[in-house]
Amino acid sequence: MARINDHYLTLKSSYLFSEIARRLKVFQAARPDARVIRLGIGDVTQPLAPAIVRAMHEAVDEMARAETFRGYPPETGYEFLTRLIAERDYGARNLPMAPDEVFVSDGGKTDSANVQEIFAPGCVVAVADPVYPVYVDSNVMAGRGGPPDAQGRYAGLVYLPCSADTGFEPPLPDRHVDLIYLCYPNNPTGAVLSHAGLRRWVDWARRERAVILYDAAYEAYVREPGVPRSIYEVEGAREVAIELRSFSKSAGFTGTRCAFTIVPKELHGTSAAGERVSLNALWFRRQSTKFNGVPYVVQRGAAAVYSDEGARQVREQVDFYMENARIIREGLEALGLTVHGGRNAPYLWVKAPAGLDSWGFFDRLLHEAHVVGTPGAGFGPSGEGYLRLTAFGRRDQTEEAVERIKIRL
Repeated sequence: MARINDHYLTLKSSYLFSEIARRLKVFQAARPDARVIRLGIGDVTQPLAPAIVRAMHEAVDEMARAETFRGYPPETGYEFLTRLIAERDYGARNLPMAPDEVFVSDGGKTDSANVQEIFAPGCVVAVADPVYPVYVDSNVMAGRGGPPDAQGRYAGLVYLPCSADTGFEPPLPDRHVDLIYLCYPNNPTGAVLSHAGLRRWVDWARRERAVILYDAAYEAYVREPGVPRSIYEVEGAREVAIELRSFSKSAGFTGTRCAFTIVPKELHGTSAAGERVSLNALWFRRQSTKFNGVPYVVQRGAAAVYSDEGARQVREQVDFYMENARIIREGLEALGLTVHGGRNAPYLWVKAPAGLDSWGFFDRLLHEAHVVGTPGAGFGPSGEGYLRLTAFGRRDQTEEAVERIKIRL
């Protein structure tokens, strides 16, 4: 009988969103008449922008003609897209970036889970707490986790507790770590880092010779001036940071799948023999071995995001979701609830009323208001006592959900 990867057995038995689905199923079986509004999982609801759809239709027509048909795409992305990303997302902000430092993929979650593969199993990993679960689970699967304690923390990982007192900015590790996951604008808390806060992390990584895995999937939602949208806005970050971005939330590609990861050529790791090794080259090797690339039709749609028309249309969609965030934030604050986020991010981090923990708050909203959120405890021990709501719903449902909560809570 084949031996399994025992590290999978150390994963906590119930994945957060699976447990939400289970409780929702039980509720709907008991109350089939209830119309549930979901503000929990961060899936978009607005359709693809017309400019994107038109580009995809044109690409499909190309695929229907022998002279313009394309087979396997380049594993790292077509140059027409990698060049646009380098020029528009970075060059236009005076951040030098070469097309071959851009790696197009089928999703930010995929890259977040896979990037740890190019690092040694013995690397010590630090995560902010609360944390997006994939950062933790992918490293547990790779053997870096060790056994979980009663609170769900894995002995092999370094947890950096975040609280409202510090604006949900994690403290620097008090020991050496090799890899640190940072996500800003943050999922789940909706917090952001200032330039000074980000510089503190870059300076730390340079001292420790560590690598920052910087998830900037929500950078398009930044509204306030002075809030960084890329870690490469900080001098020296190209030497210590990999940045992950996605078209999922910025352009509605959750069902279409397209993202990209930036691995600068200045970024190096160390081999067992003590040699400096290019992480750009390692990630290229990993992707060219395990990934066949994003379909041409999808990449043409992503390229349309950078057209004048496409850029305007996707900005309007982001504005739509941020208006939803305002509606939720102001509605809940009117009830006397403490709400974080929702100003530079599509997530709202809501403090549970007195006497309720995260799952208690979840159950109360579900059973009394028929509204689904995401319990903060599912993002780590420091998320206990909070509930995450998202601004990705339809406008009418968002407004109705807030009214229901006002009446029932």
